[in-house]
Amino acid sequence: MTITTVGIDLAKNVFELCGLDADGEVVFRRRARRETLLKAVGELPACIIGVEACTGAFYWQRRFEELGHEVRIIAAQHVKPFARRQKNDRNDAEAIAVAIRQPRMRFVPKKTIEQQDIQTLHRARRRLVNHRTALVCQMRGILLDRGIAFGQSITRARRMIPEIIADRSNELSDMCRDIIASLLAFMHEIDARIREFDRRIDQVFRENRACQRIAKIRGVGPKTATAVIAAVGTGRDFDNGRHMAAWLGLVPRQHSSGNRRVLMGISKRGDRHLRTLLVHGARAVVRTAAGKTDRFSLWVNDLKERRGTNRAIIAVANKNARVIWALLNSGEEYRPAV
Repeated sequence: MTITTVGIDLAKNVFELCGLDADGEVVFRRRARRETLLKAVGELPACIIGVEACTGAFYWQRRFEELGHEVRIIAAQHVKPFARRQKNDRNDAEAIAVAIRQPRMRFVPKKTIEQQDIQTLHRARRRLVNHRTALVCQMRGILLDRGIAFGQSITRARRMIPEIIADRSNELSDMCRDIIASLLAFMHEIDARIREFDRRIDQVFRENRACQRIAKIRGVGPKTATAVIAAVGTGRDFDNGRHMAAWLGLVPRQHSSGNRRVLMGISKRGDRHLRTLLVHGARAVVRTAAGKTDRFSLWVNDLKERRGTNRAIIAVANKNARVIWALLNSGEEYRPAV
């Protein structure tokens, strides 16, 4: 029995293993608990191990590689077509083992502990920002239910809500004022925590030379630069910049058949947070390009006039993604167009 490929269905406590030989035949099946998984994998001959991209995948990737195996992390949507019969851990492990054997299969870029730390920093900050937005919406809803309305803006909320609480001429009861005041104080606490995460992101940015190089691109700041490093590392998992832009979902979605080629809106695949940062940065570039005469601004303004603002924004984001890939792969400094 020669095992060449092993698929492991990761879970919290119970893990299913399925081994295939060189002909793709199932020659090994085993179920292991968390405390015995490393021992079970260590007893296997050096082979290719496939796991789905999920919580804990990068941790197990590092542990399995320490045992001498080659680990490939695959997206769940690429495994599903190879699943047979009903869904269970046993069939999922076999589907993973079959999927990673495909010659044209794409795998998830691996992450170091440092990349995961930066990603955790961004995720924690994003959670607080979303919570703050929900909190402001709740306060606006409470006030609107009392006949008091103001515009949608975090800055306007910070300015208007204290004035509304202090205004005794409106119809707010004392209980309602106290509740809104407590929510407002909670929002200020979230603001303080967000500023602390921003400080940590800036610190990571200052300590990482690659981040500083790609931040010289127009539309790329410390948050985008650190998010790029956390997501793609050196970018060598992509063949070229266009593949990286496609992975980020910044290319048209196709619905073509025969001689009929139909291009639709962007595919929105890949890392949603990173794509959002690139698009927001591109929006700032398009907005500030008006009136400038450098080569890049002229291209942006011409594209905006011909194709509209939204398409120009996506085109700038796509271009920035390609330039970022080139800088990460070459190690060179950014040279703007003149």
